[in-house]
Amino acid sequence: MRDDLAIIQTLDFFTPIVDDPYTFGQVAVANSLSDVYAMGGVPLTAMNIICFPINTMKIDILREILLGGLDKMREAGVLLVGGHSVEDNELKYGLSVTGTVHPDRVLLNRGARAGDALVLTKPLGTGIINTALKGNLASDDLVEKSIQCMAQLNKKAADLMTKFSTVHACTDVTGFGLLGHAAEMIEGSDVGMVIRSSSVPVFHEIQEFVEMGIIPGGLNRNRKFRIKMVDVGPNCQPWLVDVFFDPQTSGGLLISLPAEDAQVLVNKMHDEGLHDAAVIGEVVTEPKGKIIVS
Repeated sequence: MRDDLAIIQTLDFFTPIVDDPYTFGQVAVANSLSDVYAMGGVPLTAMNIICFPINTMKIDILREILLGGLDKMREAGVLLVGGHSVEDNELKYGLSVTGTVHPDRVLLNRGARAGDALVLTKPLGTGIINTALKGNLASDDLVEKSIQCMAQLNKKAADLMTKFSTVHACTDVTGFGLLGHAAEMIEGSDVGMVIRSSSVPVFHEIQEFVEMGIIPGGLNRNRKFRIKMVDVGPNCQPWLVDVFFDPQTSGGLLISLPAEDAQVLVNKMHDEGLHDAAVIGEVVTEPKGKIIVS
């Protein structure tokens, strides 16, 4: 037993969301490591989780997936220590990750305080882009930007965040979308949130897809589940509401910390190349348990 060390254990895996096997491996690993970063921890070791249709897919595809994942682990300074594979009709890949954190510095997706500002570190819209890609509607340039975003580790953002002892809460924005994960932060608490729609970083090229109804099924499920906690103001463009419920793969960090520190953190992120990081809103005393999208 050590008073200065706690263990973080996470597990995540999913089906391919891009065509290139190597890129899929990169995105899957970045996504799997994100939970450790969101808790303020450092991922140390990982084990591969593989479901593979050996009778219908070439083994070279699996080799490329694992190579992409391994290269991303090396970038993160994570040691691959093993794994497990099973035969499955549908390809899936991800990691079980072990990390460490000081017990007094564990960050949870709850604990945001009134007066805090909210920082988001990556743009939204990857779920919509992936849906458009399936219909051959997304441009190569937009797909490439989306892939780079999903494959980007949250390591640098987390390293900068953890230098601020005033961070009160953090989560990574993934399958529940921005508003879904924001709702988790305040559900059952004595605070609410205001999110300024014009400040949220998004892939603006996706507006036409949203207005055409090209959105993932998970977006509608997210909206149905959380819409009662959300009040949308007249200044928010309707298409952005969909984007704020869009399920993300390997999305950015949503960080709650005092307003006086938030812009300092964002400036440091910009200096380190995280140009999409932005202050997107604040935590408020009223209305409790609600998110105002202005």
